[in-house]
Parts: sequence; C-alpha cells; structure tokens
Amino acid sequence: MRYVGMQTQIRRNNTLSILLLLMFPTIILGMVWVFLAALNYFGNGYPDEYGEMVYQLDISTVNYYFVTAIPWVVAGVLIWFVIAYFGNVAMVRQATGARPVTRKENPRLYNIVENLCMTCNMDMPKINVVDDPQLNAFASGINAKSYTVTVTTGLMELLDDDELAGVLGHELTHIRNHDTKLLITSIIFVGIISTIMSVVVRMMYETLWYGGGRRRSNSKEGGGLSLLVILLIGVVCCAVAYIFTLLTRFAISRKREYMADAGGAELCGNPLALASALRKISHNPGLDNVKRADVAQLFIIQPDEMKQGLMSFMDSLFSTHPDTEKRIAILEQF
Repeated sequence: MRYVGMQTQIRRNNTLSILLLLMFPTIILGMVWVFLAALNYFGNGYPDEYGEMVYQLDISTVNYYFVTAIPWVVAGVLIWFVIAYFGNVAMVRQATGARPVTRKENPRLYNIVENLCMTCNMDMPKINVVDDPQLNAFASGINAKSYTVTVTTGLMELLDDDELAGVLGHELTHIRNHDTKLLITSIIFVGIISTIMSVVVRMMYETLWYGGGRRRSNSKEGGGLSLLVILLIGVVCCAVAYIFTLLTRFAISRKREYMADAGGAELCGNPLALASALRKISHNPGLDNVKRADVAQLFIIQPDEMKQGLMSFMDSLFSTHPDTEKRIAILEQF
C-alpha cells in the first residue's frame, strides 16, 4: 500500500488552518454585531400613544458601536489564542492525564517511535503515556517543540510490536501532515465560543432567579423583560456561532484519517498489522475519563461513552473520524 499525496495533504491542511484562523474571528465578530443590534433594538423601546412598546433599530448607531468594539473583540480573541497556543500542551495533558516517558522507562515504545522517525526522516516528538488499561492513542502539538505522541498503557500491553508500530506510524503521519496543528487551532476557537456562551447563560440565570424578584413596578418589569430578551438573543447568537464552529470543524475532511492510516501502514510496512490494531482498539477504546469532545477528536478512535445518548447522532454528523470498519476494510485490501 503506497502512501501518496503527502505534500498535497500538507498544503491542504495549511490552507485549512489559515481559513480557520480567519473564519472563527469572523463568526465571533458577526455574533457581536447581532448582539449589539439586539441591544439597540430592545434598549430603545418607548411607549406609543396607546401604551404599547415600540422598538426601532438604528443601524448607524449599531455600526458605530460595532466599529468601536472591534479592537476590543480582536484583542480579547488574540490574547485568548496566544494563551491557548502556548498552553495547549498543558491543556491536553491535564485533560487526558498523560505523563512523559523516557527511553529508560519504556525502551520498547521509545525505540519503535525512534525507528519510525528515522524511516520517514522526521524529528523525534515527545512521547507520553496515559495509565489506562483500555486502548487508545493520539498525537498533539502545534510545532516541533510541542509535537507529542501519546498512548495508553493498555495499548502497549495488548498490541504486538508490528501493531504498535502501525498505530504510532498513524500518529506520526498526523504530525507530518500538520493535522494536529489544524485540530488544536479548532479546539482553541471552539473553546472561545463555548466560554462566551457559558458567560451569557450564567448572566441569564442570574437575571431569572435574582433579578426578577427585585423588579416590581411596571417600568422596571419592562426593563427586566428587555434585559432577559437581550440575554436570550445572546444565547441564540452564541448557539448559532457554536454550530458554525462545528461546521468548520466538519470541514476538516475525514480523509485525513484515511491518509494517516495509509501513512502509518507505509511507515510500519504492514497494513494488516495496523488493521488488526484498529480492530483491537475498537473493541475496547480507552480514555473514557476525558469528557471533552474537542480533545477526544484527537484520539485514533473515540471512546464508546462519547457515542452514546441523544447527542450521538449529532456527534456522528460532526465527527472528523470515519467509520472504523471502513478504515479496516481499506487496509485489508492491500
């Protein structure tokens, strides 16, 4: 099985990374404009001659405040991104419970990674291990200093050397194709949208439970209702923005997993070994304690717990991983 199109895939992922960097701030700015428009519309209401509230939207005023807010929004997003950019290693390690491993501690794992890196002429990434009896692996990082390959202890115990080499080759290919950089970028921006949504929902909760009881007069009740409507619109804006971020994540084609499978098969020289490893992992995928779906998208196979419940259908729609059986079938053709 010959792995072809690597440079094309790398160029494609670099292009997607740039598009993501542009798309997410655009979504955030659009959400800010809509929120300012709602604030202007419901904040400038006045009673007519019949006592009914009349609302009007002043576009020029909205645009003025939007232009004024742009530097603050961009600065806030930039600060968040810089912090997350340099803190992504700690973020992933904290979410997964991974720890670094040395050659002395695990020469088998270290030597397999080193041999694969020599085969494809790439720099040696960091190697981490998660103490988990189940099976899983993932690659992470955004540059040469942070590139990391992580495996569970259960994976090392159950897989033989050829199977383990296939899995490690798969993860190294993700690094070579800059898939990890693309995914970490999406995780950072999805985190921004999620945080904004959480803040707005919290404000809405405070207004409902603590603000309503103190507003007794008709005018105050009207003001409280307007505030509640504004917060509700804020929640809707955040939800729409979050859906768009999921759609942009979905734009990260599932072909990257097939490409990583092909690259892993070529590196280890045994497609059937990687197919066997995927089948074993699919029977008992680990890292169940990782509750963050954004981090779980890094895994070679998602844990079963993340595929259950009402959201499983939505998860499958926005999943960046193809069906495992299809991946195995393709590998077994060669």
